Amino acid sequence: MKPFFSTLLGWALLTSAAHAGLTIDGIPNEPEWQTARHITDFKVVQPLTKGDSQQPMEVWLLPTPDGLAVAFHSSQDAAAPRSRQRTQRDQYGSVDRVNFVVDYDGEGGTGYNFTLTLGQGVMDAVVSNENVFRQDWDSDWQHAIAEQADGWTAEMLIPWHVAPMKRTTTGKRTIGIYFDRVIAATGERVAWPAISYFDPRYLSALAKVEVPDCSQSLLAITPYLVSTSRLTGGGTAMDAGADLLWKPSGTFQLTATLNPDFGQIESDELVVNFDAVETFYSDKRPFFTENQSLFDVPFGQNKSGLVYTRRVGGTADDGSGPADVLAALKLNGSAGGTNYGVFASTERGSAGRDFLALRAVRNLAHQDIGLLATQVRSDYLDRTASVVELDHHWKPNPYFSIVTQLVGSLVDSRGEQQRDAGFQMRLDHELSNRWRQNLYILHAGEDLQLNDFGYLDRNAINYVRYEMRERVTDLPASSSYRSHDWGYVVSSRHNMHGDTIFNALQLNRTSDTRGGGNEYLALTALSKGYDDRLSRGNGRVRVPGRLVLDFIRNWPQRGHWSFNAEVHAGQTGLERLSSTAVETFFQPTYHVTDALRFNVGLRASLRPDWLIWKGGTTLANYNSRQLGLVAGAQWAGGSKHELRVKLETIALDANGRQQWQILPGGKVADQSTRPRDFSLRNLGIQLRYRYEFAPLSYLYVVYGRGGLQLDEDNRESLGSLMSSAFSLRNSDQLLVKFNYRFEI
Repeated sequence: MKPFFSTLLGWALLTSAAHAGLTIDGIPNEPEWQTARHITDFKVVQPLTKGDSQQPMEVWLLPTPDGLAVAFHSSQDAAAPRSRQRTQRDQYGSVDRVNFVVDYDGEGGTGYNFTLTLGQGVMDAVVSNENVFRQDWDSDWQHAIAEQADGWTAEMLIPWHVAPMKRTTTGKRTIGIYFDRVIAATGERVAWPAISYFDPRYLSALAKVEVPDCSQSLLAITPYLVSTSRLTGGGTAMDAGADLLWKPSGTFQLTATLNPDFGQIESDELVVNFDAVETFYSDKRPFFTENQSLFDVPFGQNKSGLVYTRRVGGTADDGSGPADVLAALKLNGSAGGTNYGVFASTERGSAGRDFLALRAVRNLAHQDIGLLATQVRSDYLDRTASVVELDHHWKPNPYFSIVTQLVGSLVDSRGEQQRDAGFQMRLDHELSNRWRQNLYILHAGEDLQLNDFGYLDRNAINYVRYEMRERVTDLPASSSYRSHDWGYVVSSRHNMHGDTIFNALQLNRTSDTRGGGNEYLALTALSKGYDDRLSRGNGRVRVPGRLVLDFIRNWPQRGHWSFNAEVHAGQTGLERLSSTAVETFFQPTYHVTDALRFNVGLRASLRPDWLIWKGGTTLANYNSRQLGLVAGAQWAGGSKHELRVKLETIALDANGRQQWQILPGGKVADQSTRPRDFSLRNLGIQLRYRYEFAPLSYLYVVYGRGGLQLDEDNRESLGSLMSSAFSLRNSDQLLVKFNYRFEI
């Protein structure tokens, strides 16, 4: 039968039945599906040829009073072997899967992604800033899959209460939707509409659909109890808290937490960082990730942004360790066509801080205007840090968008005020299906201070970056690659004093292989310039020009094996190409079954000219060697049981070479002193069992052990350092956590 609709926009759906007989069992055979919208016009978007696939795909969309119901039928014959790898929740893998993305307001502001895999895995994520996916959001929705000889089917039922929505007065709602299917064996992705989340415009390009306006209320209380037994030093500690989610209507949602869990059941990656830029860590606490996308306002390079929730509960102002969060509150809603949000949190004790963030976004046809205000108060430091930001997103057509931001900070510390401002612009322009360009401009004033609540990798910078990208999909059948995405980049960085930090030229390529793998290759040439951050404000350092090579390769599962590899090479100190640092990483994974796999990865680096700040105007360079071991096992016993073993070790041996004095003008003078050798050992081990006995209700049993030791004049070999790292026991504990979600 001819499909009802084969274009991107403009179809309407009217439904009034209660659909009480719909059963989510993975097989869409109920009569209600006959009234659903049927979509068959799927095109290949990875690679982005927009051609037809040899493995057809069809989807049914059915709004019901209980939520949006979706059914998939994915044809998959013997030409495309099936991958049923089981994954933990929100974990990607080389597995066949289907995706549904919905923007409930249809304005391109926030989307919600729901994924089912052939291995019965589940993923859900929030999409913001057009194409930024955050997997640290979980929701309660129904799902099931079923296999047939010619392919497999899947069903979803997404309740209306999963997200706040704007109020409507017509009884209908215009939403944005997107569906896709990925075949792991080939890496092919087909989608409707034919858009790619790799492109700058994704969320605002979703197909617009009119559905009945439905609303559901929800009150959910999730108390938790944690028992921690310290195996070194003895002692047992008990802790308890609760999260609350209240959504009385579609336009308002409140979440609150009392004594929130600080992510005890998760573990951060081990990092050795002697640089001036702090390490960025993602948040893992449920409250701080729930519906956080409205506050996800980027500013600066890489992961920089104006709200970095790891600041809440971070190191206390008296340096005594992590602060204890007493409570936090978050409001999300819509009024008069404006989306708004309020975030507030307070920490215990005299060294605790108070955090506040206010956010509002208004959609005006082809443009969005947003305002963010944050404040952090510290009585201990007698300090108040305030930030105000204004952003404007203009999307005049499907091929062009420009985002501009103005931000200002005011810090009052013991009666002295300091203020400054910053500006950022991102321009993206799709010239054709093959060519596109983007321009990025950043100004961050020398006294711009965002890190009381946000994360900014550096201020005092003027940065301009222009990139032309070329998408190549017409490769010959004999090529081992399906597509290439080339990038041609030129950039320039200067500080507020007019010093060139460095100028750069880069050639990069992202590729998909015909076997389902992917590859990234980049060659970057950096000009000579000044490092004005290394000495922490004690003078700039003149550094030579550099060449940097990056290579990343992923091979999907074939038989029992899959592989990942990385290579990074470049200069790190005051010397030139003769002292190139090299870092390699190789990780094979052995898949015993679809449910059980083991991985062992080895990272090795050699830095013959590693430059470190030693205090004041003193620098030292070292000949360093580093080994890192990453090993683990994962077992997914059906949909309820998960077992994860994670081990990381780092061994570092640094032999002192020279000590330098920073001189005026950026030159350095040899102090004729050899710095002392040092070594470092780091260990992190976690064994975690999780049992889900009800939706979003879990029992965790977690054993964790770790330690860090820094020694001077240590003569142990690198292998001996690695071996002795396993004896570290600075932290050794057993944790049991129980949380249960009550829905009213």
